[in-house]
Amino acid sequence: MAGELILVVDDGQENREFVVDYILKPNNYRSLTAKDGRQCLELIAKQQPDLILLDYQMPRMNGIEVLKEMADRQINVPVILMTFYGSEEIAIEVYRLGVRDYVRKPFTVDEMLMAIERSLSEVRLRKEKDALTERLIQSNRELQLRLQELNVLYSIGKTVTAMTDLQQLLPRIVDAAVKVTNAEEGFLYLLDQGKLICQAVKRANRQRAEWMHAEIKDKLASHVIETAQSVLVAPDEKSRIGKNAVTSAVAPLSVRGQVIGVLGVRNSTPSSNIFNRHDSAMLSALTDYAAIAIDNSRNYEGMHSAKELEKAKIRSMFQRFVPPQVVDQILESGDDVQLGGKRQEITVLFADIRGYSSYSENLPPEQVVDMLNNYLSLAATAILSYGGTLDKYLGDGLMAIFNAPDPQPNHLSQAIEAALTIQQAASQLAKQRGETLAFSFGLNVGEAVVGFIGTDCAINYTAVGDVVNLAKRLQEAAKPGQILIDDAVVSRLNGEAKVAPIGEIKFKNRTQQVQVYELTGYTAPTSQPDA
Repeated sequence: MAGELILVVDDGQENREFVVDYILKPNNYRSLTAKDGRQCLELIAKQQPDLILLDYQMPRMNGIEVLKEMADRQINVPVILMTFYGSEEIAIEVYRLGVRDYVRKPFTVDEMLMAIERSLSEVRLRKEKDALTERLIQSNRELQLRLQELNVLYSIGKTVTAMTDLQQLLPRIVDAAVKVTNAEEGFLYLLDQGKLICQAVKRANRQRAEWMHAEIKDKLASHVIETAQSVLVAPDEKSRIGKNAVTSAVAPLSVRGQVIGVLGVRNSTPSSNIFNRHDSAMLSALTDYAAIAIDNSRNYEGMHSAKELEKAKIRSMFQRFVPPQVVDQILESGDDVQLGGKRQEITVLFADIRGYSSYSENLPPEQVVDMLNNYLSLAATAILSYGGTLDKYLGDGLMAIFNAPDPQPNHLSQAIEAALTIQQAASQLAKQRGETLAFSFGLNVGEAVVGFIGTDCAINYTAVGDVVNLAKRLQEAAKPGQILIDDAVVSRLNGEAKVAPIGEIKFKNRTQQVQVYELTGYTAPTSQPDA
């Protein structure tokens, strides 16, 4: 990959021109130049480069001062330091300030290119992760919308089987049409002895649709009845729907192949939603329910089968992003997903592939993805087989929780067995593939808040609390193949596990040191609950 924007900061014009003309341009990098530290900071704020090549000795602000200013401003851009001075003291200081690499002058083209590629590999991985996260968020939004629409359709289906009074039912159908299409107004017309009769209408200034019985003259509705085809009218076709409307969608009501009326929605505000084909499809789905009600047919089993099919489609798509147990609870309850959670005890397991960065550095993305799929699938299968909930994937790792959403009396035991299973299976897989990859694990038990966390736009089922943070810190401290636990876990095991003391470790953002152990073996209790 090339095309990244690189800022060259050096007080020597010849040095800047050499880097730009002989290193960056020939390798398809975009470049910016600055002759001192202050100009560097200005360009960072304006241009947001992907990488900075920073000279150590400069007027106005030297390299160290620039790095300190970047740290104060929380500017997270990788930096390669260029200097004639190569002492250990300088190297230590700049690395503490976040420098990714260190190049001594004079340097060769190949030396600088290698340093650039090393530093940009992290930038590229972060961009790929951000892009994947954005796609996931967008998919969650769309799936949430589809789930809400499914609940509306299902609600109307239940109403059809329970109501015989069209004066109550038809306004409900119009309300549903307005809701699923985000419309301002809605209407339902029926043919009666060749006349078009308005039977229900939702006006823009009313909260709900109302029953009525009045003859209507509507050219667009008459056209839909004649052609038996749905119609979408855009703002540039305003003449088709009258001077007071901006956009409209109308679908025919059919019973046994014969059109008996129409169901429609419209918006009159210029800034309102413009109806699209998805709106038309939702409207057509509602007309099916309305036609059944008008024909007084209560084929409940047919509607139930249609609902289950829709639920299966939603489940198949949604389970790629949300734990299966959570999807089942949502679909079974039929309620909208609500933000919030409850405090309860859980076991948290983090697993991460060690050696991933060096493995993927010089391999094509397809081979890296194949490796990730193999190892993460192996881990996910083990977690699910022991009743765990796969919370999320974290690049080359994952997080799982036990005892939520379904209760597991022996959740700690099941989490440990899942970790040991992954450890053994990953070792066998690495041997088969001729690789040196292995998982590192962090496992902890305690109370956390578990539920739907996020915003109205993006929701995740997850756990939040110190037990999660400590499990992650334990995993980060673990070596390849290690399962690290703390004394809280050891005290719960009642001698059922073999552990080796690691010692006390001071983790970031924690006031107290943590006594850490390596889990080396485990004898499960004689009675295990079903997962």
